Amino acid sequence: MRSWHFTDKETIRLNGQWEFYPNIFLTPDPLGASPGSKSWAAVPDKWGNYLNKDTDGSGFGFGTYRLRILLPDNGTQQFGIETMAISSSYELFVNGRSVSKLGQPSENPQEHVGKMYPLISSVADTNEMNLVLHISNYDFPEGGGITKPIKFGTLAAVQREDYLLIAMQLMVAVIYILHLIYVGLLPLLGVRKKELIYLSIVIFCMMLGTLVDDNKLLLSWLPIPLEWSIKLLRLSLIGASTMLLAFSANFFPIYRKDKAIRVYLLLCALYAIVTLLLPYELVISLSPLRIMAISLPPLIILIMILRLALKGEDNMVFLLFAAISLASSIVWATLKLRTEWDLPYYPFDLIFAFICFASFWFKQFLQTRTNLEQLAYKLQKADKAKDEFLANTSHELRNPLHGMINMAQTVLANTTHSINEASKNNLMLIITVGRRMSLLLNDLLDVTRLKERDIHLNKESIRLQNIISGVFDMLRYLTEDKPVQLEMNISRSFPKIIADENRLIQILFNLIHNAVKFTNEGIVSVHAAAIGDKAYIHIQDSGVGIDTDVQRTIFQAYEQGDSSMTAMSGGIGLGLSICRQLVELHGGELTVQSVPGKGSTFTFTMLLDAHAAADEPEFTLPSEAETAVSTEAVIAANSQLLRLDQRQAASDTEQNKATVLAVDDDPINLKILSSLLDSEFYEVATVTSGKKALKLLETKEWDLVIADVMMPQMSGYELTQTIRKRFSISELPILLLTARSRPEDVNTGFMAGANDYVTKPVDALELKSRVQALTDLKQTVNERLRIEAAWLQAQIQPHFLFNTLNSIASLSVIDQSRMVQLLEEFGKYLRASFDMKNSERVVPLQHELDLLHSYLFIEKERFGNRLQIEWELDDLPWLRIPPLSIQPLVENAVRHGVLSRSSGGTVRIHLKGYDDYTEIAIIDNGVGMEEEKVRSVLEQNRGGIGLRNTDRRLKQLYGKGLCIESTVKQGTVVRFSIPKSSTDEANLNGI
Repeated sequence: MRSWHFTDKETIRLNGQWEFYPNIFLTPDPLGASPGSKSWAAVPDKWGNYLNKDTDGSGFGFGTYRLRILLPDNGTQQFGIETMAISSSYELFVNGRSVSKLGQPSENPQEHVGKMYPLISSVADTNEMNLVLHISNYDFPEGGGITKPIKFGTLAAVQREDYLLIAMQLMVAVIYILHLIYVGLLPLLGVRKKELIYLSIVIFCMMLGTLVDDNKLLLSWLPIPLEWSIKLLRLSLIGASTMLLAFSANFFPIYRKDKAIRVYLLLCALYAIVTLLLPYELVISLSPLRIMAISLPPLIILIMILRLALKGEDNMVFLLFAAISLASSIVWATLKLRTEWDLPYYPFDLIFAFICFASFWFKQFLQTRTNLEQLAYKLQKADKAKDEFLANTSHELRNPLHGMINMAQTVLANTTHSINEASKNNLMLIITVGRRMSLLLNDLLDVTRLKERDIHLNKESIRLQNIISGVFDMLRYLTEDKPVQLEMNISRSFPKIIADENRLIQILFNLIHNAVKFTNEGIVSVHAAAIGDKAYIHIQDSGVGIDTDVQRTIFQAYEQGDSSMTAMSGGIGLGLSICRQLVELHGGELTVQSVPGKGSTFTFTMLLDAHAAADEPEFTLPSEAETAVSTEAVIAANSQLLRLDQRQAASDTEQNKATVLAVDDDPINLKILSSLLDSEFYEVATVTSGKKALKLLETKEWDLVIADVMMPQMSGYELTQTIRKRFSISELPILLLTARSRPEDVNTGFMAGANDYVTKPVDALELKSRVQALTDLKQTVNERLRIEAAWLQAQIQPHFLFNTLNSIASLSVIDQSRMVQLLEEFGKYLRASFDMKNSERVVPLQHELDLLHSYLFIEKERFGNRLQIEWELDDLPWLRIPPLSIQPLVENAVRHGVLSRSSGGTVRIHLKGYDDYTEIAIIDNGVGMEEEKVRSVLEQNRGGIGLRNTDRRLKQLYGKGLCIESTVKQGTVVRFSIPKSSTDEANLNGI
């Protein structure tokens, strides 16, 4: 370079042939002698072919590069040398003086310390430079040596290019940080989506990769070992690529449940974990997997976006450009990493990709905002139309409803002595339900009027005690079927308040009604305190309480709290909202304090009457007699309404009735349900809670359970799930009733295990049809199980038939008399197997024993002394049992118990009668079973009619199935019991 003109604006690359001394650290002294092992090596290039060309070509080892540079003799310039990528440690000498060192090059692998990042060395002006570069590599088996060009030029030129690259990388890193900040802030602003988490990881990984790659700024700032710097680079590239795919898959709904993408992401995640945990040497060997994890996701994303673009999705052009830019960036990074090309740092494709993403989201945001504004306008119109519809509907319904109530009251008053008790109770029920509907219609009217500010108060001085006493009388019917007491703890001297009497009654009625409804047992009390010029009225209960989250929304219209917790029937969620607005119209405030499980206290304020006369007569509570007279009609009607007539006419057909268990916390609903189901065909039992229903299920066999979904303590869903743990969907059908008819509610009911779902208000014809269908299903299943048992017994197994015939053929030669006897027993066995009695509900014990005797005689003839039979039978001629209930147990004991042992064994048939039941047990000393197999044996059908069929039939008839006890190599005991009452019923009905 004697004639080369150096400037401060450009550098040159020292590419070409360098002297190379393998496995030697050459003396840096320029005057020192050169050993004779010199060769030539291309720079930049991996040195494996030069270092160990006679062996395996591995990149592990050490050596020396040397280059002599002849420079212009001007004496005014200072030169710089930048080493970009020399793997994996080196020391540079110029004219015998060490000018830069990275890591610790060594001939000994144990003393070697690897490091890799660009380093600039300053060299004084001279007319000749002798460059000696000591390099050792024990980190990259396929690398090593000078793998990237070495820059040379004036110090200003070298620094200028380096500063430019650093500035570009820092600029990109800052852009990533800004994006990471706003993406991280979005969850704090209430936007919680998986896509934001994936995008945050993508941005962080890309920022980390920028700082670890190229100029490796992070490595020059922090003392990170070489192996961890390589791992960080790989993890950042894998994380950015795969998380971008996860982001895209979640961003587009069509790909959210794509199993192939999920499996691929899972494999990439496993590879990332392996990269993080495995030793560095093994990580290097997994490079092909790294290429797959980095290169495939952009291609998949591009295909996904192209598919959506072809389908006409909006704004896909932005995402298409973004995906192409990202793919370009990955290709560029791969070329830089896998080749010796001197490619510059190129961040513009990433910046363009983020601009495209931002454009896509900004346009979507504008579209969403426009859609929301249009939707808000439509919702406002719909809300106004809804209010008008509710008001009009309420007005239209009130007149005919009150007409129906008045007509029912007239008929009840005029025909008291001419109609029967059942019709009188039905008329009372109509009146009570009509009044409740009237209250709901009033609430609908009030909520509309409150919204339009159309309610005017007629305030006057009122005795609070009188109002509360009257409200208690109106609500006393709610406490007749549960242990709840109504108490008023207000002194007789409590001053009057200023309020609208009708609206005050409405406020107290709603608050006390809620308190009674949500209290299963305890006290609902009303007390008041005069503080300053205000009266503080407290309604306190010991009910289920209200959760803290629900308390924030309970005063909003149509809010009823968590139905899965409170689960109360009735109401549409307007009562508390109306109460608060009415209290505020009076100038007061309504608040709530509650602890879940301990009760609630609602408190509202009213103004005291400051002008009440001091000598006004003292208030006295009405006597019980006066109260009874003043509310005689209400209390009498409701008392008679809730006293259900439990008398049932005994008839010859009573045993054929379908037994129905109705569960609802509202006695009125139970009364309606009982009246709808004809007592001629159904025997209906009613309970008011799920716990009572579960206890009643233990007492007898039921054909159908009808349950309300919204109940306290245990909802209909929970009750259904509990029942399904014992009874299958065909063994005990369940019909759910609820006022909630949304698809999610219906789906929840079926997922819980319900057979059918009817919404309130229930149509009588529809309910009867569904009840009949479900009870018919239960009876059909019972019949199917009996027929299945008979049919399976009739399907005699071929190997049993062939073996028996072979035994008969053998005896024809050996002993003809035994052959004749065996033929007779075989005929009896066939007749018993095909007998139509096997499809009946129960059969005489002797019928089952005849089949058993024939079967055991055949098996005894076949297996001789290997099979021993012991009989322990009480005299039970009256006993009737389900057909084919003993024979399958004996057959299993013979085949899978004693005959599984080479020496055979003994089967004992035990029938013992007790006062309340008869016990039947089959005992063998065969191979036995392990505990796990005992638990699962009833789920198997191994030949014959199977234990599972027998177990299910016994459960349906008697509530209990088979009991199996077994010990490995000691034997098995299978027993069941028949209650004495069941046998008596069978005898009485001639079954």
